[in-house]
Amino acid sequence: MKIVFLDRATLSPETTLRRPGFAHELVCHEGTAPSEVAERIADADIVIVNKVKIGAEALQRAARLKLVAVAATGTDCIDLEACAARGITVSNVRNYAAHTVPEHTFALIFALRRSICAYRDSVKAGRWQESGQFCYFDYPIRDLAGSTLGIIGDGALGSAVAAIARALGMQVLMAAHKGRAGMGRLYTPFEEVLARADILTLHCPLTPRTRHMIGAAEFAQMARKPLLINTARGGLVDEAALAAALRSGRIAGAGFDVVSAEPPAADHPFMALLELPNFILTPHVAWASQEAIQGLADQLVDNIEAFAAGRAVNVVA
Repeated sequence: MKIVFLDRATLSPETTLRRPGFAHELVCHEGTAPSEVAERIADADIVIVNKVKIGAEALQRAARLKLVAVAATGTDCIDLEACAARGITVSNVRNYAAHTVPEHTFALIFALRRSICAYRDSVKAGRWQESGQFCYFDYPIRDLAGSTLGIIGDGALGSAVAAIARALGMQVLMAAHKGRAGMGRLYTPFEEVLARADILTLHCPLTPRTRHMIGAAEFAQMARKPLLINTARGGLVDEAALAAALRSGRIAGAGFDVVSAEPPAADHPFMALLELPNFILTPHVAWASQEAIQGLADQLVDNIEAFAAGRAVNVVA
């Protein structure tokens, strides 16, 4: 079998990519431009991809393609309907980020709730010497204990975040799906979570239903002016509305690890927010601990080997 990895550079150079235990040819490209996709997958039996988009037009030329092995959990870069129509299996990697994403989520929460970055920058600028005393109070500091965390997305990551929050003495509200009632006593209506939360964190996939699930109307419902944390997908939030809400004081701060287009353009609304003390943007690295990336790579090869053995696992389509 010929295996083609379209974007090997999306895994760190230190990551060991085990060779599958069957006869194969492996071709690794560090990255692949949209115009190169069709040619590179044309004679592949298996394609490995992380973020490169594979659409119906490219798939039409891939007569031998049997498996698209996604080196991530999200599959929004793949035309799943076109794969299904051509009998191409799509698999993904699951639960590899069960520790790293929740830890990054709380790193953002702690940094914002205690104004860590703002105080660090002010010390660097000489503010401590200027204050003339042992401390100063330029930026707000709030405890997590006793506060309310609203979680949108109840999968493995949302559940792990909830466990950490409870250990810290926080009240946890798991949001029901937006626009849907009757999900049981373990869930709080979406609009109520927006109104009651001191901190909101997103852990749901990007789908047509969830795109821009938080926009100007939702920010207007955030009565407690919460922090908004997003380590899931950029398209979940209307980014222009987020910028307006942050600058107007509608929310207390925001910590994002994702943007709708990555990397963001120089004129993206988030780039201008970096001057603010209550906004943190990290470059989609919440998933990227060394342990998590190696676990992802190992599971990726496990998926390929299982498919070759006739017992496909982690099948998306």
